[in-house]
Amino acid sequence: MSGDRPRSSGDSSGASSGGRSGSDDRRDDRRDERGRERGAARAAGRVQRSAQAPSQRSRHGDAARSAAYDVLRAVDEGDSYANLVLPPLLRERRIEGRDAAFATELAYGTLRLRGRYDAIVEQAAARELASIDPPVLDLLRLGAHQLLGMRVPAHAAVSETVGLARARAGAGASQFVNAVLRRVAERDLGTWLTTIGDAADPGDSDPVARLAVTQSHPAWVVRALRESLVGHGRGADEVAALLAADNEAPRVTLVARPGLVEGADLLAEAGDEATAGAVAPDAVVLRGGDPGRLPAVRSGAAAVQDEGSQLVTLALAAAPLDGPDERWLDLCAGPGGKAGLLAALAGRQGARLVANEVQPHRARLVEQALRAAPDGAVEQVRTGDGRTLGDEEPGAYDRVLVDAPCTGLGALRRRPESRWRRTPADLATLGVLQRELLGSALRAVRPGGVVAYVTCSPHLAETRLVVTDAVKAAGRAGLAVEVLDARAVVRGVAAGPLDLPERPDVQLWPHVHGTDAMHLTLLRRL
Repeated sequence: MSGDRPRSSGDSSGASSGGRSGSDDRRDDRRDERGRERGAARAAGRVQRSAQAPSQRSRHGDAARSAAYDVLRAVDEGDSYANLVLPPLLRERRIEGRDAAFATELAYGTLRLRGRYDAIVEQAAARELASIDPPVLDLLRLGAHQLLGMRVPAHAAVSETVGLARARAGAGASQFVNAVLRRVAERDLGTWLTTIGDAADPGDSDPVARLAVTQSHPAWVVRALRESLVGHGRGADEVAALLAADNEAPRVTLVARPGLVEGADLLAEAGDEATAGAVAPDAVVLRGGDPGRLPAVRSGAAAVQDEGSQLVTLALAAAPLDGPDERWLDLCAGPGGKAGLLAALAGRQGARLVANEVQPHRARLVEQALRAAPDGAVEQVRTGDGRTLGDEEPGAYDRVLVDAPCTGLGALRRRPESRWRRTPADLATLGVLQRELLGSALRAVRPGGVVAYVTCSPHLAETRLVVTDAVKAAGRAGLAVEVLDARAVVRGVAAGPLDLPERPDVQLWPHVHGTDAMHLTLLRRL
């Protein structure tokens, strides 16, 4: 974790945070370099190959819209991750600048708001979604997002999408797309939200049903987030603002790794297209452009990392401990965002970092993330199961980070398709893994040392309940553990004042702090 991990903008880039030593990593192994499923779906021949060769595609309509459509088809057909499919596709087709930005917003925005647009399309088409062929439905979703979610003139949104439909799905489908999108264009977004909200909740008695359809989240996620707000000391009435924040495209945030580049220098390097972060002291927020163009990013002195991810990493390095402070462990290090920052902090504090990752291909990503680490700051990048490391090296570390695989419900704005893939059943599987990893970390840390338990999910089953159970299990095994005041530590390392309820743990929120919904609990072994 934190959430589905391959990440793009933030310490996360794509699939669920996890995968570190759980099922998500195994699923990652079945994907090719573009994030496409290589397993049962393709083997069984269920994947349609509707996308034409790039040379053919270039002759049909707008290249940016065509690219966005192909991303949607890859997500639907191959169980792919948009953030792994889109960048190489844009490079392959030489789509750059404003066209690349348009394609990105069209693809990501359509995926985020799919639930909203499906309800609108169903009304406008006067038929059930199941009766619409999936490729045609994706075309309608793209058109709806242009009409209702982007500043695209209605005539252009309809005509260009109809042209794409004619090229990809045939003349008959294009006529259907034309008719439906013209009905969509007859009403503005506010009117449509009232219409689909009333259809979902005709008696005005189920706010979850209304929010689920209007704010484009599965109903179970809406309930879980509302409960999480209350369980972490906030109000249930904030859920609408939280859902709306999930639907906003996040800006790319960079971290200036201490000792490798100063935040002010990174900000100057980024130029007019950047501002200083509001939460983390060494964060730089880009207004646009490719972060890879910056020399500091190319060298590894800086990296893409959400401010919440930066803050919880800084908190581990700053948490008070008793005794020596020489050896640190990142238990679930892949793909390496937090490990890169930890290594820089370790170098500054005279410590050495061991980065553990269960999957070899993710361990290689960690090695790449640590390429600029200060001399002597990295002891080892090891490949191993984090669940057993505490037994292999009991009491061997002064500070341990458990960035646990999770549902990624705190990073839905960055992983547009993940909200439609996760189910409540995932909580049970991930909960077992999270408890095992935290238990291993508590065995791996020495008495007086500190463990940071981190997820990019605010779900109570992945945060408070995991910590409570792990502390009890440690006690039964003869390990005494106390929960530290993470709020005081986070406030000590933050760039400015933070709105944090009176609780020992810290839960960040997109609608309050502008970060992913990152959770932090600090524990000290006695």
